Amino acid sequence: MAKNAGEPPAPSIAPDAAADVAPEPPSARGARGPGRKAAFGFIFAVALMNSISFGIMIPILPNLIRELAGGDTAAASEWNVLFGTVWGVMQFFCGPLLGMVSDRYGRRPVLLISILGLGIDFLFMAYAPTLWWLFLGRVLNGATAASFSTASAYLADITPPQERAKAFGWMSAAFSIGFIFGPVLGGLLGQDDLRLPFLAAAALTLANFVYGLFFLPESLPPEKRAKAYDWKRANPLGSLQLLRSRPGLLGLVTVAFLFQLSHMVLPTIFVLYTTFRYGWSTEDLGYVFLLTGVLGLIVQGFLVGPVVKRIGERNAVLIGAGAGALGFAWYGLASNGWLYLLGAPVFALIGFMMPGLQGLMTRKVEPHEQGQLQGANQSLQGIASVAGPPVFGLVFAWSVRHDAVLHQPGIAIYLAAALLALALVLALGVAKAPPREAVATA
Repeated sequence: MAKNAGEPPAPSIAPDAAADVAPEPPSARGARGPGRKAAFGFIFAVALMNSISFGIMIPILPNLIRELAGGDTAAASEWNVLFGTVWGVMQFFCGPLLGMVSDRYGRRPVLLISILGLGIDFLFMAYAPTLWWLFLGRVLNGATAASFSTASAYLADITPPQERAKAFGWMSAAFSIGFIFGPVLGGLLGQDDLRLPFLAAAALTLANFVYGLFFLPESLPPEKRAKAYDWKRANPLGSLQLLRSRPGLLGLVTVAFLFQLSHMVLPTIFVLYTTFRYGWSTEDLGYVFLLTGVLGLIVQGFLVGPVVKRIGERNAVLIGAGAGALGFAWYGLASNGWLYLLGAPVFALIGFMMPGLQGLMTRKVEPHEQGQLQGANQSLQGIASVAGPPVFGLVFAWSVRHDAVLHQPGIAIYLAAALLALALVLALGVAKAPPREAVATA
């Protein structure tokens, strides 16, 4: 469901943190896995294959849930709430643990565990005879899902601070590419058999696992790793110590949390909402995902780098939050499918938000804390995944049941717009541009 998921604040951490803003981190020069130098291309390929496999199931899973729920749209939304909530609970507890493991033992093993868990979850979806089998797969995937957060730590290892927003933009672009090809492929495969797309996603994910097993190098050299495993911080509450210990970091993470929470409206109700309100078919949904994926790729892959270089990460965050709030409001108001699509270019500008935030956040911690930072972010994403499905799913179910009177099926989307508007207001205060001397040092 992060981008999750940056801007370069001044190194306001300990004085010896200057190593974190060196022009070329040691990990970028010499970190090696099985005989290979860590490089952006490796992690981008892993993220790309992962996002395509994830995209395949997006237009299909809600319809499979509805089929197993006897065709009841409102009941399907409520089951979606349960699945999203249990996934978020597992993320909340396991995210910090996996983040600490990646700081202590490296990014590569955590990425491989995460990819393998996703592949097994797809097999559960492909063969689940009941909704409770789907539930079990969600538990497993939630416990191991750390691919994008660990990939973010990987990028922070190998990328100079002033280039991180651009790199995070391309990582988000990998997710957009998954939205271009995955849902179209899933829609085509799922026209006659709702289980076939999950088999295709499982095959692609497990192939990704094999690729990573043999070709993905490690990005965090032994001398940059945490010296010991700190069990006190390998839990949701302990991980918050890092956020409180760096000036301004907690505020940035709060903005990111509001982004993550608002975005939960999309995986929770998008398919059900658009099929209910606009009558879109599975094939229609595939083409809509194609359009939004192309727009996201343009913004995240080609605009984030030059725009952030010109206006800075802070302004990128503000543009992204404002455009996201406006775009969600548009989606909720759109009375037909064509009006909905006209709002897509505006909403695509939200792609500036997370690369700007991630660049800002990664500047505030040292190399051996990048995994812990991403684990804390993932834990908060878990909270968003717990809170989002009940809020958005139940509000949508209520609006569907009362649509004959209210004629407002977009109430849940208005709520997402309000959360991003709040994020915009908060970002005005906490997303501080770094002093000139800090930029010069970087």
